[in-house]
Amino acid sequence: METILRKADINDEETFAMAGDILKAGGLVAFPTETVYGLGGDALNSEAAGKIYSAKGRPSDNPLIVHIADTNSVYELAEYVPEGAKLLMEAFWPGPLTIIFKKKSVVPDTTTGGLNTVAIRMPSHPGALKLIKDSGVFIAAPSANLSGRPSPTTAAHVMEDMNGRIDMVLDGGPVGIGIESTIVDMTGERPTILRPGYISGKMIKDVVGDCIMDPALESVGAGIRPKAPGMKYTHYAPKGELSIVESDDIEKVINKINELVQEKKEQGFKTAVICDTENVARYNCQHVLDAGSRKNEITVSAALYSLLRTCDDIGADYIYTESFAEGDMGYAIMNRLIKAAGHRIIEV
Repeated sequence: METILRKADINDEETFAMAGDILKAGGLVAFPTETVYGLGGDALNSEAAGKIYSAKGRPSDNPLIVHIADTNSVYELAEYVPEGAKLLMEAFWPGPLTIIFKKKSVVPDTTTGGLNTVAIRMPSHPGALKLIKDSGVFIAAPSANLSGRPSPTTAAHVMEDMNGRIDMVLDGGPVGIGIESTIVDMTGERPTILRPGYISGKMIKDVVGDCIMDPALESVGAGIRPKAPGMKYTHYAPKGELSIVESDDIEKVINKINELVQEKKEQGFKTAVICDTENVARYNCQHVLDAGSRKNEITVSAALYSLLRTCDDIGADYIYTESFAEGDMGYAIMNRLIKAAGHRIIEV
């Protein structure tokens, strides 16, 4: 199929009408959100959900997130809305928080990966909200990349993975946050974070008074059905071998990475380094990639997936990255990096 690429100009009624018609007909449209680009299909159309899994090469037991444009929509999709969920919706919607509810039967099992729960969020990106409103459908949308690849933060990333596989891509420019939404499960006794993101555990606790991290957040065993996207399968990985180099002493990290780069260079391999802005000039590597500043971790999250794709573009066989565990978003950033590295961490 030919994939249509159009600017996501909210004043361009013709483009959004076209995108809405595609969704209503069961087709797929990739669109920008404030986190990453989503690959959208009609959430209540089982065949459309199936097309999403097929386009991504995504395991069908990996649930999709349903995107809505107003809080009233939750009551059409969820069997029960706890008081705590109402407080979170009021505090963080529209925004980068996904809430898991018990689902109504109107939501097909295809969309929820066979679970009796549904993941819902209201994005804050104006283009995403307009698409949902104008199309008249709830939009199931995982990240718009091939399964396992770094999530897309630009329309060019989407086209790289999805050109010819989906009907349309709406180009809204680079996204702001750069990593996926926080997911909190509100179906149990305590609010439980299944995926960290911009909305931190502390922020959730400040609203509902309690919050825990799911014990399976870092590693879900084979045979355990994932409750949320990203819990079970390898995600975000570049083609080269990525390793995180950690130490309490940044000097040791820099020395170790330079040593590893030299070693691989002598063996004939191409290398890349991902590092803090302040350390760019300290690496002896042809490809040193500036990830932004730890002092402003949103710059790191916004750059992360793009840098992993850049490593593929330059053909890096081995990639070494500093740790970015500091700051309010450090846990979320490291969650993605650790998955991308296949839990490959070098302690020095």
